[in-house]
Amino acid sequence: MRSAAGLLGIIGGVIGMVVGLFGYGMVALSNRPEVTGFDLFDNPGFVQLVSLLAPLLLIAGGAMARTRALWAGGALLMGAALFYAAFGFNVATMFPIGFAGVGGLLAIAAGRPDEEKAHF
Repeated sequence: MRSAAGLLGIIGGVIGMVVGLFGYGMVALSNRPEVTGFDLFDNPGFVQLVSLLAPLLLIAGGAMARTRALWAGGALLMGAALFYAAFGFNVATMFPIGFAGVGGLLAIAAGRPDEEKAHF
């Protein structure tokens, strides 16, 4: 399950990078003074932050899914929640949200503890 969570997280992050590039670009385009009537987002600063942070969380969560499954699951679920909060569930975000959500659940449900010793 850890391998599947890692693969789903990395694939979701790569697809999420494309969504993030378009989201960041749309906000940058709407902020140009010569472009009028192009206000797509209620909170453009949040969209720009999520465009960078959510794919980063998905790729990092996928990369650490084999060694730190609980932390990876949290990162994957947080990335999916950020995508949903910023862009909603639509044709562009259904795969990053779906892959990250399933990967996060698989990482958390991996069963055994990560290590015998404390994490810190």
